[in-house]
Amino acid sequence: MRAAKREDGEDVAEVTEAAGVRGRCVVLAGGTSAAGRACARVLVAAGARVVVVGSTSERLKAIASEIPGVAVEQCDLTDADAVDALRERVHAAHGSVDGVLHLVGGWRGGGGLAGQSDDDFAFLLRSLTALRHVSRAFDADLRASSAGRLTIVSSTSVVRPLAGGANYAAVKAASETWVRAVGQGYAKHARDAGLAVSAAAVIFRVKGLAGREEALASAFLSLWDDDAAIWNDSVVGLDDPA
Repeated sequence: MRAAKREDGEDVAEVTEAAGVRGRCVVLAGGTSAAGRACARVLVAAGARVVVVGSTSERLKAIASEIPGVAVEQCDLTDADAVDALRERVHAAHGSVDGVLHLVGGWRGGGGLAGQSDDDFAFLLRSLTALRHVSRAFDADLRASSAGRLTIVSSTSVVRPLAGGANYAAVKAASETWVRAVGQGYAKHARDAGLAVSAAAVIFRVKGLAGREEALASAFLSLWDDDAAIWNDSVVGLDDPA
């Protein structure tokens, strides 16, 4: 199963198993979607300890039944206090976290620039708010891990924004900026400690995630096949043909 290609043109190696993720604790934030389920299945098969976080108990129950071995947590990721409480529950049940895949998203748009309503922007902004909360809550874990990974799914609209998707592209661009800042923090922490960087912040870009869920799962898994320095502050395209 071929994973993806970095935006700098470097191929991501074909992935059949990622020994580097075995035994590691990975949180899928907003992971009850089709993409989250695909990632959970691949991670569990590779030996990771997976915690799927969602806001709806019914969907969490369904994914726990569908994928044996997956742990689930209900949390409003836009509530900072709730995310801090989530971190404490995850620590108590599973230990420190080695990976976070941020899948909180959604789409609203259309109608040209005049159609970019404040209500739609507020809805889309929840994704960035959740990213800020989750990345802060687990920052110490990921920096301390021997192979910490923080990843978001962004959009190709960041580099080719359209008037009808201006709200969406703006939030995605802000999310990418946040992740790049997190990556700089990982590098600075390692440099100040006189250590090699062991955590990586990575951006996946895709035109549309529907139908690319397996590519996302494969690419995310492959992040543990290489040293963090290779991946930190990188952008990986998921739209290349398999």
